[in-house]
Amino acid sequence: MTVAVYHPLEETTRWWVDALTELLPGWQVAAMDEIADPARVDYAVVWRPRPGALARCPNLRAIVSIGAGIDHVLADPALPRGVPIIRTVGRDLTQRMREYVALHVLRHHRDMPRQLQAQRERDWHAVVVPVAPRRSVGVMGLGNLGAAAARTLAGLGFATRGWARTQKSLDGVEVFAGPDRLDAFLDGCEILVNLLPLTRDTSGILDARLFGRLAEGACVINCARGAHLVDADLFAALDSGRIKQATLDVFHEEPLPADSPFWDHPAITVTPHIASRIDAATGGKLIAANLREFERTGSCPDLADAARGY
Repeated sequence: MTVAVYHPLEETTRWWVDALTELLPGWQVAAMDEIADPARVDYAVVWRPRPGALARCPNLRAIVSIGAGIDHVLADPALPRGVPIIRTVGRDLTQRMREYVALHVLRHHRDMPRQLQAQRERDWHAVVVPVAPRRSVGVMGLGNLGAAAARTLAGLGFATRGWARTQKSLDGVEVFAGPDRLDAFLDGCEILVNLLPLTRDTSGILDARLFGRLAEGACVINCARGAHLVDADLFAALDSGRIKQATLDVFHEEPLPADSPFWDHPAITVTPHIASRIDAATGGKLIAANLREFERTGSCPDLADAARGY
């Protein structure tokens, strides 16, 4: 079997090639750009593949996303029809997301940006906030990562609510399901965490209308996809005070350009898509296991539903 690997960063591609070569003895693993004959490629392991690159592999049996989302694969207008797409999920990714969400929810809850400003100003300024059970925190998207994040927040004592496409049951989490319940979910929410999959229905969902439904001075955390956010609407909401602070881990363009206004806005915290970034050592084991299972049976537990977009 021949596995082609592509990541926009050449060094990262090399990490994945080395990891998968060790984990798949007897398989040929190489960077996509180093495979002279694309017809030899059986499997492609990719992150943000170049448009048209996968279409040049006529014998492709499956595509593996280096991550839980598959929107970056589906974004290719020349994507070969009918080729299965495999997600990369696992305990490590879930744990990383739980840590990231808890960190930034607590950071906003305890108003750490104001506390750090006071330190810079040498101002002995005590910021007193309500205890967690009196703070309403909402999680949009209750898939593997979202459900784990919501449970974690509930475990910390927050008044936790969640919104999903279909009804779910999570201990300690008030669940709202379907488009008709979105406004009720948003109403009075003080800290909003977005973990939705990116689909046609969710693109641009973080917009002025949504911000207007949140509690005055709410905080927003986006660790799903940059295309969920209408950038101009966030800047306007921050400048008006409708939104107090935002933490952004994902952007329309990545890496974030050096001249992006996100870098310097005093109410925005930027992180470089690290909320649940998987390392090659851990992710390689997940990908190798899925590839071996798919090769043996034609399926695997992490097979995505391209029609739904996740």
